[in-house]
Amino acid sequence: MARDRHLRHPPVAVAPTSRLPVSSHSVIIGVGIVIVCYAVSVLVGWPQHATTLIVNEMHAAAASAAQPDAKINVAGTKAAAHDQQAELTPPPLYTVLPFVLMLAAIAILPLLRGAKHWWESNLHRFYVAGGLAALTVLYYALAHQYPIIGHFPAQHVAPFVPDESFHIGTVSNLLANAILNEYVPFMVLLTSLYTISGGIRIEGDLPAHPFTNTVFLAIGALLASFIGTTGAAMVLIRPLLETNRERKHVTHTVVLFTFIVCNCGGCLLPLGDPPLFLGYLQGVPFLWTLTLWKEWLFINGCLLAIYWAWDSYYFYPHEDARDIARDESRVHRFRFAGWQLNGLLLLGVILAVAFLDPSKALPGTDWHPWLYLREVVQLGLLTLSLLLGSAHTRKMNDFNFAAIIEVAVLFFGIFICMQPALQILNARGVELGLNNPYKFFWGTGTLSSFLDNAPTYLVFFQTANAMTTAPGHGILALQSGQFIREDLLAAISLGAVFMGSMTYIGNGPNFMVKSIAESWGVRMPSFFGYMVYSCAILLPLLVLLNVFFL
Repeated sequence: MARDRHLRHPPVAVAPTSRLPVSSHSVIIGVGIVIVCYAVSVLVGWPQHATTLIVNEMHAAAASAAQPDAKINVAGTKAAAHDQQAELTPPPLYTVLPFVLMLAAIAILPLLRGAKHWWESNLHRFYVAGGLAALTVLYYALAHQYPIIGHFPAQHVAPFVPDESFHIGTVSNLLANAILNEYVPFMVLLTSLYTISGGIRIEGDLPAHPFTNTVFLAIGALLASFIGTTGAAMVLIRPLLETNRERKHVTHTVVLFTFIVCNCGGCLLPLGDPPLFLGYLQGVPFLWTLTLWKEWLFINGCLLAIYWAWDSYYFYPHEDARDIARDESRVHRFRFAGWQLNGLLLLGVILAVAFLDPSKALPGTDWHPWLYLREVVQLGLLTLSLLLGSAHTRKMNDFNFAAIIEVAVLFFGIFICMQPALQILNARGVELGLNNPYKFFWGTGTLSSFLDNAPTYLVFFQTANAMTTAPGHGILALQSGQFIREDLLAAISLGAVFMGSMTYIGNGPNFMVKSIAESWGVRMPSFFGYMVYSCAILLPLLVLLNVFFL
């Protein structure tokens, strides 16, 4: 058991001979190449031109909203965009099959005894993701004979060229939508938060009283919105396990940690959870998610109260007296490593995301940041963390890039395969009968429980966006110039974030925490055993949330 392990407590001071692993050197070299290429593109003027297109498209959308009888395209000519829009035809329903198979592979293959070890290889995951993505690309290259909406660098209608046997223009716009507009910003943010937080180590052993653990979970709930659910989980799970190493009953603590830190704590900022960042990329204002503070406080407050009562009146009294005595005697203060540098770098990531959006002028100026400047700054901060931070601290954290590579491989396939679904929902979303917040909340949440919550959020976001065509009371103006009902957006956001904790596969950090806890000797529940916890504890709270807030 984990309580019997003799854990080492390395000093915070780092030997000057500590070296970064080879993988970190490869990342630094790769980022350096990216920065050089970006500098060359700036000299050529490509990012500046892209930002100009984005700003012009926003002005055109605003003018169109102000004059609903006159549709205006980016170039400023009226009616042309409307004529092209009328020709848009979504792909047939069967084109969603690769997307469904992609998500089914993520959910099912890790559970099959024969396929479990095969699926653990990122190369094998890429075979599946790349193969299914190729099927989607082939459909658009050979069979789709209609224009599509392009989103990179600004929204436009990509025309269909009937004389081409291989529709290069359609495919290029499809891949630009999936990779350049969505996947690259998404992965750069996740990688930056994951890498920088991996340089922070907290170690120590306090008496594992119910109040102590409750404070751990509360701190995690706050951190999750600011350094991401992945970052907060990776920083706090090891000190929490070390504090509880003398106790026998630890499983319930890790399960509630998964509910709160890996999921429910992350809904206050777009940095908190991947689906909210996708909403930010779609034009949701950076600080809009702070309006969800009442729902955040309700769910996390209730979970903390349930944990404290459960641990205080059941689990802690059932601990052996000998274990409690050891827990009280084996105490040493907390020590922190890497927080001075990496805390500032995490703040830099937050500021980059908030202020380097090409669609918004830098506060106090008329200058709009160049396209991808935000991502290049984040990569630069990531590199500083690897170069200037302690390699010894990362080693003690067992830091490696395997987890983020897994996310990158899987989401490469997801973002391409989901394009037909997004186009279908954009054209026919109103026909689904989703006409009130609670339907969006439970629809988004149910799929987020068994699929990954990031693409699920984006699918329902597109549906709500398609239903909102004009400004008005309760309508949020997106940075893209489009509109969305705030009550629907709130329901989608809460469903994706909160119900991502219903199963192990709802959100990436869930499995990471499970794996770390098991490596410490904690016996974690099975897939369906975990759902017993979530259905008994979290589901009733979600029903109350629906009643009180939606």
